[in-house]
Amino acid sequence: MAPARVLKALYAVALIVLLAAPAPAVPASARQTEPSPAPAPRIPGVRGLEIGVPAYVWAGDPMLTALTAAAPAASVVVLNPGNGDAPFDGPWRARADALRAGTTAAGEKTKVLGYVHTDHGNRDLAAVKASVDNYLRPAGEDEARLHVDGIFFDVVSRDCGPGNATRDHYAALRRYVQDAMHAADPDVDDLVVNNPGTAIADCYLEPGHRTADVFVTYEDTYAAYTTGGWQGNVFDARGGYRPGTELDPSGTAFWHLVHEVPDSAAMRTTLRTAFDRGAGYAYATSAAMPNPWDTSPSWKYRPQTAYAATLGGTDPSG
Repeated sequence: MAPARVLKALYAVALIVLLAAPAPAVPASARQTEPSPAPAPRIPGVRGLEIGVPAYVWAGDPMLTALTAAAPAASVVVLNPGNGDAPFDGPWRARADALRAGTTAAGEKTKVLGYVHTDHGNRDLAAVKASVDNYLRPAGEDEARLHVDGIFFDVVSRDCGPGNATRDHYAALRRYVQDAMHAADPDVDDLVVNNPGTAIADCYLEPGHRTADVFVTYEDTYAAYTTGGWQGNVFDARGGYRPGTELDPSGTAFWHLVHEVPDSAAMRTTLRTAFDRGAGYAYATSAAMPNPWDTSPSWKYRPQTAYAATLGGTDPSG
């Protein structure tokens, strides 16, 4: 073989060896990472799933610190100072403002709600309104501005009551919240939630008498949620249960809260199930009774908010 041909053959062999060899490892500190894409806005009219977290802890608790840092952020966080009756003072207002700065996977800002208990509609109306005012007209506020986006009414009756009296009681509370928020900021988009913790009578969603924007229609364990414990989001006077999606054109009327979820895989199952059952909001936690809402789940918040963003439609063009 001629010397030139030998050299070419040796060069070819060397080139093949170089191409087949694995690339050298790059230290993590030297790697260039692509910036995360901006959150994509939700396509109008396309259902999605948002994460809503009841956080029944004090303003400086690690649970709220983790929620404030989560990215994507939760869509809704419920703050609970002393069951709604401890002063919504400076530390609470600062925490609410920090949470509201978070950006969700849909490109929106986190909404913060103030917790108010109602004792199935039996709590004195003046006391309920005073709890609402605790958030919307906080004492000692130097400037007139809102630190919350609405109210989370808890321990709500699920029944219409005689002549729809119970339903009308909650409708009046919703109007009270709306009027107070509008007085503070005419441009605000208020959010009112009712939490019966189970299917609610369909009269609560009746046009012209609706008592809330969102209803928590499930609050129980993962075991019950996945083995027949969920009957529907609404029921009618004859006792028939149904998903109620025909009453919910926006796809955001129902919220499922599931605790004692064993692991992150079961968390994803919970969110997928909630979406399939017509929920627009959900939250899964590994925490257990007597209060599963006073600590973070065993997984981080990001895996939950990020997975929820894959359910439903977002605009890929951003």
